[in-house]
Amino acid sequence: LYMHPPAHALVLSIDEKSQIQALDRTQPGLPLKPGKCGTMTHDYKRHGTTTLFAALNVLNGAVIGRCMQQHRHQEFIRFLNTIEREVPAGKDIHAIMDNYGTHKHPKVKAWLVRHPRWTFHFTPTSASWLNAVEGFFSILTRRRLRRGVFCGIVDLQAAINRYLKEHNADPKPFVWTKSAAQILDKLARLPASSL
Repeated sequence: LYMHPPAHALVLSIDEKSQIQALDRTQPGLPLKPGKCGTMTHDYKRHGTTTLFAALNVLNGAVIGRCMQQHRHQEFIRFLNTIEREVPAGKDIHAIMDNYGTHKHPKVKAWLVRHPRWTFHFTPTSASWLNAVEGFFSILTRRRLRRGVFCGIVDLQAAINRYLKEHNADPKPFVWTKSAAQILDKLARLPASSL
């Protein structure tokens, strides 16, 4: 699906980054200077957490994202409805995601039955690296969250939403550096199937 997506379909890599902390450092960090590392205090005030649900379009790199307070099946279904509204009618949707229990909840399965254009594809256990949106989460963490100072959840969510907007202004697709045969060979060496 990543390397040869169907022409009539949209392939999305979907996952959630949960427990993103709104951290406020007790003292401001010092910036990078020639010959000096940037500094950051080890102590902080924690102002709560948020969960980012994200769907990465594997063809163009654009991301549909939404912050929510929790990551239960109810929030996941709301996120699926967000995607459903944004994807043009007539397009099939192939969603690649991990085996998290929320994704297989009975109410999610019932939602899937009511939305026949959707097909879920689950990555094998211990192979979350196959979920391309994980790379997006890594970049988001390095560029916007790790050294950030957030006075509250609203502050944190605003920073995430700004990053999503900036990313989508000039999205770039994830480019696999291994061939499909090399990836499948590595998967064949995994201890057990997740299906």
